[in-house]
Amino acid sequence: MSETLTAVKSLLNGGEFLVKESNFKDVFTPENLNEEQKMIVDTVVSFVETEILPVYDKIEHQEPGLTESLLLKAGELGLLGLAIPEEYGGMGKDFNTNSLLVEYMAKSRSFSLSLGAHIGIGTLPIVYFGNETQKQHYLPKLASGELKACYCLTEPSSGSDALGAKTTAMLNSEGTHYIVNGQKMWITNSGFADVFIVFCQIEGNKFSCLILEKGMDGLTLGAEEKKMGIKGSSTRQVFLENVKVPKENLLGEIGKGHLIAFNILNIGRYKLAAGVLGGSKNAIEQSVKYALERQQFKTPIASFGAIQYKIAEMATRVYALQSACYRTSDMIDNKEKELVANGKAYQEAIMLSAEEYAIECSLLKFIGSEVLNYCVDENVQIHGGMGYSEELPAAGAYRDARINRIFEGTNEINRLLSVDMLVKRAMSGKVDIMTAAMAVQKELMSVPDFGSNEDNTPLAAETVAVNNAKKAILMAAGAAVQKLMTKLKNEQEILMNIADMLAEVFSMESTILRTKKLIDANGEAASAIQIDMTKVFISDAMERINIFGKHCLQSFAEGDELRIMLMGLKRFTKYEIVNTKEARRRIAAKILEEGKYAF
Repeated sequence: MSETLTAVKSLLNGGEFLVKESNFKDVFTPENLNEEQKMIVDTVVSFVETEILPVYDKIEHQEPGLTESLLLKAGELGLLGLAIPEEYGGMGKDFNTNSLLVEYMAKSRSFSLSLGAHIGIGTLPIVYFGNETQKQHYLPKLASGELKACYCLTEPSSGSDALGAKTTAMLNSEGTHYIVNGQKMWITNSGFADVFIVFCQIEGNKFSCLILEKGMDGLTLGAEEKKMGIKGSSTRQVFLENVKVPKENLLGEIGKGHLIAFNILNIGRYKLAAGVLGGSKNAIEQSVKYALERQQFKTPIASFGAIQYKIAEMATRVYALQSACYRTSDMIDNKEKELVANGKAYQEAIMLSAEEYAIECSLLKFIGSEVLNYCVDENVQIHGGMGYSEELPAAGAYRDARINRIFEGTNEINRLLSVDMLVKRAMSGKVDIMTAAMAVQKELMSVPDFGSNEDNTPLAAETVAVNNAKKAILMAAGAAVQKLMTKLKNEQEILMNIADMLAEVFSMESTILRTKKLIDANGEAASAIQIDMTKVFISDAMERINIFGKHCLQSFAEGDELRIMLMGLKRFTKYEIVNTKEARRRIAAKILEEGKYAF
């Protein structure tokens, strides 16, 4: 173990993965689902297969009342209330379980967005920030599906800059109602919503949140947007003209709407990652089915190396994403349990736990959406001309996927946020990056150790690789901070290079930990394909980190300083030679045998 990194068995704080090692025994993986969670997965899968897919064309054309009726059916099954406490008509399930709903609902495409907006950004603000009266009034009906919800944040002049909202709310002379004026756009579920979570400026400059209801005078809707994808979801503008809202409908505190918006976005970013994980698995299944059926030169195209490469690469990226998602959801759950044990109320605990891992949520948001982008693109390619036809689902899945790189803050914003939050946690002492960075600087100036690695345990070389990759980040980021200081915040290209390195390291480590846990449980032979996927992912990720690091260092360093750091980067991104062609062939063979993503 290096002097830079400290081994811990306890729960890591947000961002600490960069400077501490985790024990594989402490991580949660898909293989750890309990019986209740498996039953919920079965319920979701059955609901999608029997209720959604047979009428999907009608959903896509927004048949009046159809989505609303399906949400009611989902409510009857308890699926809308998984995150709502039992005392308000829900099931009060943990974060892991709620994530499963999003993952396996992804196969329903547009409907999954409608359901996700309702149970997530539409309902959770009331769960976490509502007072007792508001919870009693709204939550039971939101859990049953009697009421449907939407989240009104974006405006024509404010998207990523949420606090720049222009919608106003002024208390009337009687002091009984807020008079709300403004315009919201890109509002999912707005066409049929009963409850509107609306962000506004109270008294001109106090960013706050109000609960509005369908039927309030002055609340009107624009026409349905004509979108590239997710056509079955309702997306409209919401116009607010002198809407009288009882002051009792204030959600949270005046001037603290940012706490609601940002914490809900943290959760939303993770949930998006869980959703695109499900979408990526579906794309693999579609690809495999077509590759086995389609023949060229009198043989199924699944037998061709070029096709096997695509299938294996999709599976490998999904395996890494899946590992990182389950690891993160469990960290959020464990932090929530820790906070509750220390006296925090459940609602506050889950909010604070999501906030704690905001860095990881931002990383997963852009990692996941880009994995899905790769999978749906290759799915179309494997289908060839048929992939471009609307007769098969590949084209629709391709169109639907594009929004995920924009939703919940663009991928560019999330890259910048992840680094910004890490720097702030380091400056506040929550993540001890300085000690680790100084150790890396010392190591950089020392004579390299070319001794052989005597550890012959499975994935020992991969563990060394990920620890060295962390050093590469500490070196590059530390040098950038020292060189540019306050100017760094304006160097977005450098910040995004660092974010990409962080994403690769978090994915690498999550993958290694999951596979180690599988080896520990089932043995090396039974985990052979997972080992293959891990090695393939590490091999490629180390090359990507080297490229990101070069781009970063070359942006601000020169001369001998640059030369020394590039040598250090080469040292820190060295990894054993792996025959990735043969490994990918073995991975593809397993996927083709199963007929789907099988992990």
